[in-house]
Amino acid sequence: MKPKTSTAAFERAARPSVAKVILRLYIAGTSDRSIRAIRNAKEICEAYLAGNYELAVVDILQQPTLAKDDQIVAVPILVKRLPLPPRRFVGDLSNRDVVVAGLGLEPE
Repeated sequence: MKPKTSTAAFERAARPSVAKVILRLYIAGTSDRSIRAIRNAKEICEAYLAGNYELAVVDILQQPTLAKDDQIVAVPILVKRLPLPPRRFVGDLSNRDVVVAGLGLEPE
């Protein structure tokens, strides 16, 4: 007897696999803007990339060399490293439409 297959299972199998999105959020300490940026970044990632992303939060006060290496001149800033092309979003990420569109994601 053959196992039953659902349409949803077929559609999932037919979709091309999406590359994991690698993000780095640069902040400066525990300011209100930094906390909002962290919260907004996590909410956007969970809503649009659930299980398919890596988000590293870098405090430039504790790790200034990482900021220098990535040429960070303003914080908070979210940097999409992969998949290419890289993108940068400055601010607390409260304008979700801009971030979602810039990441190439479908709006809810």
